[in-house]
Amino acid sequence: MRLLVITLLALTTLWAKKPITHESMWLMPRVGAPSPSPDGKWVVFSVIQPAYDAKDQSSDLWLVPGDGGAAPRQLTHTKASEASPSWSPDGKRIAFTTTREGDTDSQIYVLDLNGGGEAQRYTSLPGGVSDPRWSPDGKQLLFTSMVQPESAARKSNARVYESFPVRYWDHWIDQKHAHVFVMADSAGAAPKDILAGSKWAGTPGMAAPLATSGEDLSAVWTPDSKSIVFQSDINRNEAAFATVKTKIFLVSAGGGEPQPLSTGAYSYGSPKFRPDGKALYVTESREGVNNATYSINRLATIPWPQGGVPQTITESIDHSVDGFVFTPDSKAIYFASDAAGLGKLFRISADGGNLSEHPQRTGSFSNISIGGNTVFANFDSATHPAEIHALDGARGTLKVLTRFTDAAIADLDLSAPKHFYFTSKKGRIIHNLLITPPNFDESKKYPLLVLIHGGPHGMWKDQFFLRWNYHLIASPGYVLLLTNYTGSTGFGEKFAQNIKGDPLATPGDELNEAADEALRLFRYIDPARQAAGGASYGGHLANWLQATTTRYKCLVSHAGLINLESQWGTSDVIYSRELNNGGPVWQQGEVWRKQNPIRLAANFKTPTLVTVGERDFRVPMNNSLEYWSVLQRQRIPSKLIVFPDANHWILKAEDSRFFYQELLNWLGRWLN
Repeated sequence: MRLLVITLLALTTLWAKKPITHESMWLMPRVGAPSPSPDGKWVVFSVIQPAYDAKDQSSDLWLVPGDGGAAPRQLTHTKASEASPSWSPDGKRIAFTTTREGDTDSQIYVLDLNGGGEAQRYTSLPGGVSDPRWSPDGKQLLFTSMVQPESAARKSNARVYESFPVRYWDHWIDQKHAHVFVMADSAGAAPKDILAGSKWAGTPGMAAPLATSGEDLSAVWTPDSKSIVFQSDINRNEAAFATVKTKIFLVSAGGGEPQPLSTGAYSYGSPKFRPDGKALYVTESREGVNNATYSINRLATIPWPQGGVPQTITESIDHSVDGFVFTPDSKAIYFASDAAGLGKLFRISADGGNLSEHPQRTGSFSNISIGGNTVFANFDSATHPAEIHALDGARGTLKVLTRFTDAAIADLDLSAPKHFYFTSKKGRIIHNLLITPPNFDESKKYPLLVLIHGGPHGMWKDQFFLRWNYHLIASPGYVLLLTNYTGSTGFGEKFAQNIKGDPLATPGDELNEAADEALRLFRYIDPARQAAGGASYGGHLANWLQATTTRYKCLVSHAGLINLESQWGTSDVIYSRELNNGGPVWQQGEVWRKQNPIRLAANFKTPTLVTVGERDFRVPMNNSLEYWSVLQRQRIPSKLIVFPDANHWILKAEDSRFFYQELLNWLGRWLN
């Protein structure tokens, strides 16, 4: 009998699931966005095989049948990553960008799936190219490339500016701008810059909207393959004192002066033609209208081909349209949107009516696309990294097409999030997620970590993260509380807008109220051991908690502002902060005086870990240094960690591993 007990105990130990580690998290394969063939029979996607040493990491393209009838097969076998795969209209070839032998920047390569063999290089442009797209007739390709205007040579490398902004995200802005190029469908054909010499290219306010990796024109072909439609800022040089507006333009594929297609007071982007070619759809943002600092994305149609004031078709839908695709018959649209802690998939008719949602209790859809009658998307959850799924639009059934991460998570102890709500003291319904640690025992007492999301216009949801992985942070034995405070998205436009004029006080109160509610609902939380922390806006709120409460044993602040005024003066984004805080800083309105953490520095008492990326221009390092100075001056136990190669996010493998080690060491020091 004793031998049987020992054997059963040994088997239990053998079968017991393990806590996630940084290594098990970081080294999981990462499945990219699906790109289906026009008929939906095949899906191409990238898979990154991560490594701690960049030279050992690889990224390749894979192909899987759209019906899931066979296992994925690998198409490329290179170290360099492939991006932006695009199918030819006949579904026989794939264009993508990558760097191969002899390339200093990304170039277009085309792979013939029927003929086999190696991919052919199509371009050799200095500065690289991005976003290749075939014309509907299959005879041409468009792509974008950064263009440096001609200027007089000078020996000084001084940066010279006459308008804002001067920096973006993690780099100084230079004179380069994205242009649209067109080339014949032939390797080595001469590409043509169809915007060269235009007034658009020479006008200071006319430029493509900035993205973290460059500029995004979202260029698409017109149905007749004769012209290009693209998006562009029209007043970027006014960013210091006005909301930047984005409009839609039309230019001939042979070159010439772009003509505006959209008028009206709003911003428009992400142009797409309906499959029947009879209508042009765009996303609509009302940011800046009536000084609004947040707007959901609505869908609108632009009169085609004449242009004019777009007509909003989702006025009654209080969900942000984050990516949209059409059914082949042009009668319906699918889009993804964050909603109540999930990333949901919605369907509407092409006129904006008949909204329905895919039945869903867990997880998040992203990167939706469509081929034939099948919708393809990445789907992940807090307990499973992203894989590619297929949704049969007619039957409503969901099928898993890839399983690259199944083996990696099979033996990991990852609890599903618990959802709960409470009514705040201001009468608002506040959504929360709760994560329990591995080997969870409800009879024990666990420390609580209030983890605060950034944005503020973002949302904690059932999703697998690398930067703030719920289960890795919980792994030493912590319960995580994830609160979607006022300002969060996914709960209607007004809820997100309510943070205007009240950037820190009410969200901070709601975090404390959420902790109180969690203590009431879940008896396994130890009220004597509470901590809080977050990044970006989550760091701002952690610093506000420093100024307004002593309930937490310690705090963690990554890329968090401590001084509203210096943040306004040094960030790459300033005007929206002015609108949010009720006026320019020199007017010293109530927000600038009463919701500025550094003005309450006499209240600081809580030990704090302060971390920041040296290349962060969104919340520049000066704010972390100011905070560090105050903490040290007040003799408050604190630690400062600066990552020289990081921007607003810590992305390098070893930096990430070190960050998690220091985070968990700091929590362990004060909570255990």
